[in-house]
Amino acid sequence: MGNQPFTNEYLAKKLLEAKTHFERTVDCKHTEFDDLYPYMVEHPQFFWYKRYVAWSELLTIVNICRDCEFEWTTHFTEAQADYVSKRVMSAKVLDHWFENQPNDSKEHVG
Repeated sequence: MGNQPFTNEYLAKKLLEAKTHFERTVDCKHTEFDDLYPYMVEHPQFFWYKRYVAWSELLTIVNICRDCEFEWTTHFTEAQADYVSKRVMSAKVLDHWFENQPNDSKEHVG
Protein backbone atom coordinates (compact mmCIF):
# COMPACT_ATOMS: atom_id res chain seq x y z
CA MET A 1 0.00 0.00 0.00
CA GLY A 2 1.42 3.36 -1.01
CA ASN A 3 1.26 6.70 0.69
CA GLN A 4 -2.30 7.97 1.06
CA PRO A 5 -2.63 11.67 0.24
CA PHE A 6 -4.75 13.73 2.59
CA THR A 7 -7.42 14.55 0.04
CA ASN A 8 -10.81 15.90 1.04
CA GLU A 9 -12.35 12.54 0.13
CA TYR A 10 -9.88 10.69 2.34
CA LEU A 11 -10.45 13.04 5.28
CA ALA A 12 -14.24 12.81 4.88
CA LYS A 13 -14.04 9.00 4.81
CA LYS A 14 -11.89 8.84 7.95
CA LEU A 15 -14.07 11.41 9.72
CA LEU A 16 -17.27 9.50 8.95
CA GLU A 17 -15.64 6.21 10.03
CA ALA A 18 -14.65 7.76 13.37
CA LYS A 19 -18.09 9.31 13.81
CA THR A 20 -19.79 5.98 13.06
CA HIS A 21 -17.46 4.19 15.47
CA PHE A 22 -18.31 6.66 18.23
CA GLU A 23 -22.04 6.46 17.49
CA ARG A 24 -21.94 2.67 17.64
CA THR A 25 -20.39 2.91 21.11
CA VAL A 26 -23.06 5.38 22.23
CA ASP A 27 -25.68 2.82 21.14
CA CYS A 28 -23.74 -0.05 22.78
CA LYS A 29 -23.32 -1.72 19.38
CA HIS A 30 -20.53 -4.09 18.40
CA THR A 31 -17.30 -2.50 17.16
CA GLU A 32 -13.89 -3.87 16.26
CA PHE A 33 -12.82 -2.85 19.77
CA ASP A 34 -14.99 -5.71 21.08
CA ASP A 35 -13.00 -8.14 18.95
CA LEU A 36 -9.70 -6.82 20.32
CA TYR A 37 -10.77 -7.03 23.97
CA PRO A 38 -13.60 -9.61 24.22
CA TYR A 39 -12.93 -10.28 27.92
CA MET A 40 -13.76 -6.66 28.79
CA VAL A 41 -17.46 -7.13 27.97
CA GLU A 42 -17.79 -8.77 31.38
CA HIS A 43 -16.73 -5.58 33.17
CA PRO A 44 -19.15 -2.67 33.74
CA GLN A 45 -16.52 -0.01 33.10
CA PHE A 46 -15.94 -1.47 29.64
CA PHE A 47 -18.63 0.62 27.95
CA TRP A 48 -17.20 3.88 29.31
CA TYR A 49 -13.71 2.88 28.26
CA LYS A 50 -14.91 1.82 24.80
CA ARG A 51 -16.68 5.17 24.38
CA TYR A 52 -13.61 7.05 25.58
CA VAL A 53 -11.44 5.29 22.99
CA ALA A 54 -13.92 6.07 20.18
CA TRP A 55 -14.26 9.69 21.37
CA SER A 56 -10.47 10.06 21.38
CA GLU A 57 -10.31 8.67 17.86
CA LEU A 58 -12.96 11.14 16.72
CA LEU A 59 -11.12 14.08 18.31
CA THR A 60 -7.86 13.00 16.69
CA ILE A 61 -9.43 12.86 13.23
CA VAL A 62 -11.09 16.26 13.79
CA ASN A 63 -7.70 17.72 14.76
CA ILE A 64 -6.18 16.35 11.55
CA CYS A 65 -9.09 17.84 9.58
CA ARG A 66 -8.45 21.22 11.22
CA ASP A 67 -4.74 21.00 10.44
CA CYS A 68 -5.59 20.29 6.80
CA GLU A 69 -8.21 23.07 6.77
CA PHE A 70 -10.94 20.54 5.96
CA GLU A 71 -14.44 21.69 6.96
CA TRP A 72 -15.41 18.89 9.34
CA THR A 73 -18.44 20.51 11.01
CA THR A 74 -20.70 19.93 7.99
CA HIS A 75 -20.72 16.22 8.85
CA PHE A 76 -22.31 16.87 12.26
CA THR A 77 -25.35 18.57 13.68
CA GLU A 78 -24.70 21.96 15.26
CA ALA A 79 -24.92 20.45 18.75
CA GLN A 80 -22.57 17.59 17.86
CA ALA A 81 -20.01 19.99 16.39
CA ASP A 82 -20.24 22.01 19.61
CA TYR A 83 -19.65 18.87 21.74
CA VAL A 84 -16.64 17.93 19.63
CA SER A 85 -15.25 21.47 19.77
CA LYS A 86 -15.50 21.44 23.56
CA ARG A 87 -13.62 18.11 23.52
CA VAL A 88 -15.18 16.81 26.75
CA MET A 89 -17.21 13.63 26.55
CA SER A 90 -19.83 13.76 29.26
CA ALA A 91 -23.13 12.13 30.08
CA LYS A 92 -24.77 15.09 28.31
CA VAL A 93 -22.94 14.22 25.09
CA LEU A 94 -23.98 10.58 25.35
CA ASP A 95 -27.60 11.44 26.22
CA HIS A 96 -28.08 14.07 23.51
CA TRP A 97 -25.76 13.00 20.66
CA PHE A 98 -28.57 11.83 18.37
CA GLU A 99 -30.92 14.78 18.96
CA ASN A 100 -31.90 16.91 15.96
CA GLN A 101 -30.52 14.48 13.41
CA PRO A 102 -32.47 13.64 10.27
CA ASN A 103 -34.48 10.45 10.75
CA ASP A 104 -32.28 8.36 8.46
CA SER A 105 -28.90 9.52 9.79
CA LYS A 106 -28.82 6.88 12.55
CA GLU A 107 -29.42 3.97 10.15
CA HIS A 108 -25.71 3.46 9.46
CA VAL A 109 -25.13 2.80 13.13
CA GLY A 110 -27.38 -0.28 13.18
